[in-house]
Amino acid sequence: MTENEADLRALLRELDDPDWLEWPQHYDRAALAARLGELVTRLDGDFATRCEAGTTQDSSEFGRVVVPGGATVCGTRIVVCLSNFGSLAVICAENPGAFLGTEDARAEGELDDADLATTTRALVDLGYVVVPEELMESDYDGPSRLLCHVQRGSWSHRFFGTYFGPSLDTHLR
Repeated sequence: MTENEADLRALLRELDDPDWLEWPQHYDRAALAARLGELVTRLDGDFATRCEAGTTQDSSEFGRVVVPGGATVCGTRIVVCLSNFGSLAVICAENPGAFLGTEDARAEGELDDADLATTTRALVDLGYVVVPEELMESDYDGPSRLLCHVQRGSWSHRFFGTYFGPSLDTHLR
């Protein structure tokens, strides 16, 4: 299901509970891990490669899946970031923040439309809500208090940010 920007902004506000910064109230890590495994299997098949994946510790980001550049049309790896909140997912070329967003990566010839569509379809089929990187990088204006070291808070800080310090907790492969 493709969401429009207004619906996505409304969803971000709905998920933003200042009492639950790192994960939502009814967090089920085992279920998220199982779905991450399904996504890895799906992307392995869709891109005919072995994707790397892992979970993140001390963060509102659950984990990431990396499609290697050698399996993409443009030769740029695709990084899928998964949040602990509301099945939110962001698709990035190379790394989060490497481009101004997916549109910028596409314009620079670093992200192919078919690869983006394949990744989006896999996420949507598994029940994720794909939020454009551009929207996640917009100014955060919700009720939660973000970390003091964040100069300009963004929705990405809120739903994919680190609260105690980044560390990759588990590598699935």
